[in-house]
Amino acid sequence: MTGQTPPPNAGTPATPAPGATSIPSMTGKRVLVIFNPKSGSGDSGLPDFNALLRAAGADVVERELSPETPMAEYVQDVESFHAIVAAGGDGTVSSVSYASRYKNVPLLAYPAGTANLIAQNLDLPTTPEELARVVATGHAVRVDMGEVEVRGQTQGFAMLAGAGADAAMIKGSEELKEKFGALAYVMSAMKQMNPKKTTFTLTIDGQTREFEGIGVMVANFGMANFRLPITTDISPSDGRFTVILMRAGNLLRLVPNIIDSVRSKLNLGDPLFAGNLETIEAREVTVVAADPFPLQYDGELHEETTPFTARILPGAVRYLTPSTEAELAT
Repeated sequence: MTGQTPPPNAGTPATPAPGATSIPSMTGKRVLVIFNPKSGSGDSGLPDFNALLRAAGADVVERELSPETPMAEYVQDVESFHAIVAAGGDGTVSSVSYASRYKNVPLLAYPAGTANLIAQNLDLPTTPEELARVVATGHAVRVDMGEVEVRGQTQGFAMLAGAGADAAMIKGSEELKEKFGALAYVMSAMKQMNPKKTTFTLTIDGQTREFEGIGVMVANFGMANFRLPITTDISPSDGRFTVILMRAGNLLRLVPNIIDSVRSKLNLGDPLFAGNLETIEAREVTVVAADPFPLQYDGELHEETTPFTARILPGAVRYLTPSTEAELAT
């Protein structure tokens, strides 16, 4: 299989990184590190992270992703490891998570991409030493995943899948990410002042309804950048999605909802804004749009368009995190 040995640019530094003695012993533990060399625009610190694990006694196996190799091949022996590390952007993390679902091996969402929203939702630290400590400590929370089906093909997502304005925002950010990083998403959102709207037909756990709007998001995790909650009452561990219906307007209308969600989380009183979004809980949802809309899952834009079906995979993955299950909900 491709990538069994680390390439030169991902190798171990000549000497262990400072702070190695503060990492709990990992003697006898095997860690599989799967990394995407194309993620992000800067140094993720992954070589130092790997060096810290090795200095703590771990046997670290590195595998570099290649477009020609199916993800299933990278994780075919995952049950022989004590932990798995998915280093890359949200798309890499969700792909590794889906390929290793229900294998019961704790997984670290190593933030090496542009936005790293899955890592943010898991409240992970950002330095190699702190991340190595999370792996060595071994605290994990079992959470749900989503499975999206389009034209008979299935893929997994950890955070959310969407059709409409959010996918258009991601498409608009592609040319800006290298120069502006996470700010590219904000800049693209500001351009979506008059997004296309259409009639959506949803089948939610067998019940059909229609609404006119600019998009539909199917959320498993519920926090945007800087851990700001998109809306309230989204839990990644309750066996259900939160389906978010975005009515006619633009993406900037999400800002008042984020304010309301923060107020609710801090017990600051009743919502100040209403009517921008509608939320519905579901275990399975099929989304059909009168006009074709692009799709995105976990920040990755896909060529397929609506319709799509998303179904929940309860307790499919154990994510390494310093937080509790309750702390990961909005």
